[in-house]
Amino acid sequence: MLIGRDAERRAIEQLIAGARVGAAGVLLVTGEPGIGKTTLLDEAAVLADGLQVLRARGTEAESELPFAGLLQLLRPALTDLDRIPGPQRTALAAALALGPGTAGAADRFAVGAATLSLICRYAENTPVVLLVDDAHLLDRPSAEAVLFAARRLVADPIAMVIAVRSQQLQPFQADLPTLRLDGIPLDAAQQIMRHLPAELVEQLHHTVAGNPLALLELADDPERLLRIPPGVPLPVPAMLAEAFASRANGLSRDARTALLIAAVDDPELGVVSRGCAEAGVDVAALAEAEAAGLIAIRDSQVQWRHPLVRSAIYTSADPAERRTAHQAVARATPDPDRRAWHLSEAVLGADDEVAAGLVVAAEHAASRGAYAVAATAYERAGRLSRGSPDAAVRLVAAGEAAWSAGQAERAEALLDDALLLRPPVPVSIHVQAIRGDIELKCGSPRRALDILVAAAAESTEPEVAVGLLADAVAACLQLCDTAAGLDAAGRLDSLLPVLERPGARIVGMLASGVAKVLAGGSGGTDQIRDALALTPHDEAGKDPRRQYWTVMGALFLRETGTGRALLQQAMHERREQVALAALPGLLFLLARDDATTDRWADAEASYDEAIRLARETGETTEEAMNLAGLAWLMSHQGRARSQELALRCLRICAQHEIHIGTTWSLFALGDLELARGDPAAALPQYERLVGVLAEYGIKDPDLSPAPELAEVYLRLGRPDDARRVAREHSVLAEAKGQPWSLARAARALGEAGESEQEFLTALSRHEQTPDAFELARTRLAYGAWLRRVRRRVDARTQLRLAVQGFDLLGALGWADQAAAELKATGETARRRVPSTADDLTPQERQIAVLLVDGNSIREAAARLFLSPKTVEYHLRKIYAKLGIHSRGELADHLASGRT
Repeated sequence: MLIGRDAERRAIEQLIAGARVGAAGVLLVTGEPGIGKTTLLDEAAVLADGLQVLRARGTEAESELPFAGLLQLLRPALTDLDRIPGPQRTALAAALALGPGTAGAADRFAVGAATLSLICRYAENTPVVLLVDDAHLLDRPSAEAVLFAARRLVADPIAMVIAVRSQQLQPFQADLPTLRLDGIPLDAAQQIMRHLPAELVEQLHHTVAGNPLALLELADDPERLLRIPPGVPLPVPAMLAEAFASRANGLSRDARTALLIAAVDDPELGVVSRGCAEAGVDVAALAEAEAAGLIAIRDSQVQWRHPLVRSAIYTSADPAERRTAHQAVARATPDPDRRAWHLSEAVLGADDEVAAGLVVAAEHAASRGAYAVAATAYERAGRLSRGSPDAAVRLVAAGEAAWSAGQAERAEALLDDALLLRPPVPVSIHVQAIRGDIELKCGSPRRALDILVAAAAESTEPEVAVGLLADAVAACLQLCDTAAGLDAAGRLDSLLPVLERPGARIVGMLASGVAKVLAGGSGGTDQIRDALALTPHDEAGKDPRRQYWTVMGALFLRETGTGRALLQQAMHERREQVALAALPGLLFLLARDDATTDRWADAEASYDEAIRLARETGETTEEAMNLAGLAWLMSHQGRARSQELALRCLRICAQHEIHIGTTWSLFALGDLELARGDPAAALPQYERLVGVLAEYGIKDPDLSPAPELAEVYLRLGRPDDARRVAREHSVLAEAKGQPWSLARAARALGEAGESEQEFLTALSRHEQTPDAFELARTRLAYGAWLRRVRRRVDARTQLRLAVQGFDLLGALGWADQAAAELKATGETARRRVPSTADDLTPQERQIAVLLVDGNSIREAAARLFLSPKTVEYHLRKIYAKLGIHSRGELADHLASGRT
């Protein structure tokens, strides 16, 4: 019975009651050791009577064993493993060592998605309650999988309670509802300790701040309180550990040895028994520890009174005793990976044989997506290989695994240690490639550029050098460093003739072409087009680097049809493979593509998903770029949120030198004011952007606000400035030679008063691009010019189309401006009634599109890393918002209001 926890019990009771009626709920219970977290979870199990309970408890012994905690939690639900989507099933089976590991399965997010799918399947017939105790002791990949699922539970009959120590919240220090346990009140303490004088109970309660376990443990020895110096705060956990260790010291030597063996490994009694036999003691000696209240033997398991008991037994043992215990358990365990871990704790100094065993354990962990565990195993192997040529290689592997686990600082430290051992040149170059990737995604693109260029210069392998230089061009793109980009392009071009692998040649050509376009150099667009035409598109997805550059190249061309299928294919492949870590970058490219068509709602949905995922995966650069992209998109709609997003992006960009994000954000701030009809407020933003582009030598006309600036100058009565800007921009557009650039340049010239033919040229160029917004902008500018020269009938044709185009896009500020121009010709615009589809949230929009495209509920759930019930929940909201009842009606609504 819980005493003094009425409010906490009600919170758990409400959570489980919600699961009974189909509402998901998650609660993170935090508190210091002994505060009652385990007792509260035990109460939750009682309250879950009649429901399915999945339960796991983290332990120190298994904290380095990949997915040990997840297997413990999901074991009863594995009967439904065959009922989840294939890629997820493969990933989870590999993680739990139920099937072979594969490259696709090694994604930590794939395992998280599979965990979500499995528990949702398991809950389809009877609600499920998941209880995770001592989650801070879970192995890292298990903790990540549990957190992934917890964040996405919305509409399933599932309740999840996770208990974790207050000072060890990572990785659970996230956006989960939290219940903090503090000490129990004095009256509850008095109820527990009726046998003691009230005055002593009050003193004890004050001393331990109401910690229930401390009250129970220390009540048997109140005299120890008198030995604490006055005014010195009592470290309750330390005192508890001391109390448990003191109790263990009263046991016989055999009992203490048996207890230590139980503390270093699996709680399964058979393993402990074999370990005791190896150590020459009888496992029956554990009966003494059970009688002392330190453990309990139940269901062939050694169950500890509290995790602190186990910690106290282990830490209070002599180091030599600990090594002996690990050695005994290593000889007793049949699992080679466990044996390797124990032997690594048992040896002193270098040991090549033990190191080799750890390398195998690391490889097994990595193949199952447990990169944090693999990093530790590789690191230990490296430390045990001192003096061996393998030491540096193993430390590099540890750094690479740590980076794959998202532990950037740890990865950097390991890589630095590897370099101190002066490894061979190919190994050191690989170190620099990893360091460059870390800097590019989480640190400074400038440092990334320096690292990658230096490594490429040192490499004697052309294909390795091309990969490094391509990554350097990506850094130049983030930095807007055109000079360095052109230098990298020149080096790429010199390597292309000697490349044997077609994929490497394509990457080199695309990266070189992009660098040239960014700097306004000649030949860049032709090089990109030639690269895209070299091989069938279906081969691009086999190489992530090549996939990135093929999609980037297609977007740089901005042509209708050229390479656009690559992006959809890439997204399909990454979602099928559950490659969540790769999605933010691809979603950015997909959103950017949609933002330059009439699919603005789809673009917003992709940007929104990418921002959420980038934060989850720690990809700062992708977060900034997607914030900038969404800000730019919303600026065209005149939405106030655009300014908030742009300012957030500018702060990130200033901190990490992501200058391309700065240019996009400034463009968004200027476009927002122009959409609001305030050219005076737009002017300083555009002029600041022009200054930034000039500072970095950016001559790609697609990044220039010159057409907008020319329009602003005209509205502010500065025609000479407008004409100058338009003519200068036209030169850059002609050099690039692409229809999108040429259309905008021609419009600017037309507005500046060159000739009507410029408007006609612009309209002709727009036919070769999918950008509906720029077409509407040109129609508005042309219509306004026709009205000013008193050709009102001709003006009406263009202005009607402009109003219609802006309305369809949801660019209401621009639609209002076009309608005002049309009214000035003597005609009132017929405005589109906003579709209720416009009210859908980005996630609802994504779900609607996937379902209309023919995906089932389960397929849509798998692709968006949600549960089927959550998709159904959102689908009901979609139907209610749109006032419809079928997918056919949904398709009609999306088609009629496609924005």
